Amino acid sequence: MSGICDGRVVIVTGAARGLGRAHALELARQGAKVVVNDVGAELDGSGGSTGPAAEVVDEIVELGGEGVVNADDVADFAGAKHLIDHALEAFGRLDAVVNNAGIVRDRMFANAAEDEWDAVVRVHLKGHFAVARHAAAHWRDLAKAGEAVDARIINTSSGAGILGSVGQAAYSAAKGGIATLTLVQAAELGRYGITANALAPAARTRMTEGAFAEMMAEVRPDAFDAMDPANVSPLVAWLASADSRDVTGRMFEVEGGKIGVADGWQHGPTVDKGARWDPADVGPAVRALIADAPPPAPVYGAG
Repeated sequence: MSGICDGRVVIVTGAARGLGRAHALELARQGAKVVVNDVGAELDGSGGSTGPAAEVVDEIVELGGEGVVNADDVADFAGAKHLIDHALEAFGRLDAVVNNAGIVRDRMFANAAEDEWDAVVRVHLKGHFAVARHAAAHWRDLAKAGEAVDARIINTSSGAGILGSVGQAAYSAAKGGIATLTLVQAAELGRYGITANALAPAARTRMTEGAFAEMMAEVRPDAFDAMDPANVSPLVAWLASADSRDVTGRMFEVEGGKIGVADGWQHGPTVDKGARWDPADVGPAVRALIADAPPPAPVYGAG
C-alpha cells in the first residue's frame, strides 16, 4: 500500500469503532503503520475487550497494511507511556498521535454527578494529555540529539468544545480544554518539529447516535452519507502526513464533504478608563461593549 503517509507510524486511540476505526483504516490505506489502541469499553467507559481493536487490525492486514493492537488505558499516565513504547517496539519509530478516545455520561448540568464528571474529563482531557505528553518527550529527545523530527499531534475536540452543548457539560468542558491544550502544544512544541492541531468532527458514532438521532440517521444507499465517520478521516490522514508540517495550532470543523477552520476566541471591543472603575459605571460600559461585539454562536441544543 502507498499514499501520503508512506513509512509513517501513527497511534490512533479509541480506534476500535466509529471515528477511530475510520481513521485507522484510512491511515493504513495511505501507507501508515498503525497502532490500534482501544480498551474495548462500553460507551460509558465500563467493561473492556481487545476483540474490537483486533478486528480493525485484521481489516488493516486485509488491506495490505500493518497494524498492532494496544489495550492500554490512555488516561493512565504509565499506560500512556507504555502505548508510546509499544509503537516504538513494534515499528521502530513514531510519527503521529491521533487522540480520539472518549466516553460520554450525558446529564443536564444541575443533575451532573461528581463521578460522571470525573470519568468524562479523565478519559477525554487527561487521555489527550498523557499520550501526547509521552510522545512529545520522545520527539523532543530526538530533536535535542540532532535527529530530524517531523511529528504530529492530532487531537479530537468537538463542536461542543467550541460552542457548548446542552446536556453535555462535562463533555463540553473536556473538549474545550482539548481545544486550548492544542494551542499550547502548538506554541511550545514547534521548535522540536512537532505540530498540533484539533478536529471538531460531526459524524455518526456511538456518542452521537443517541444524542442526535435524527441528524445521524442512515441515508438511502445511493445518497452521500454526510454523517459517515470515514468522511473525517482524509483530513486526519493529511494532518498525519509530511505535507502538513506548516499547519499548526488550528481547529478544523469537519462534516460530510465540508472542511472549515474555526475562528476561536479573539480580543474584542475594549474600553479603558485609565483609572479604577466605579461599580455603578461598569454596567453601561459593558453594555456598550456587548453592543459593539459580534453575538456569540448559539450553544448546541439551546432554544
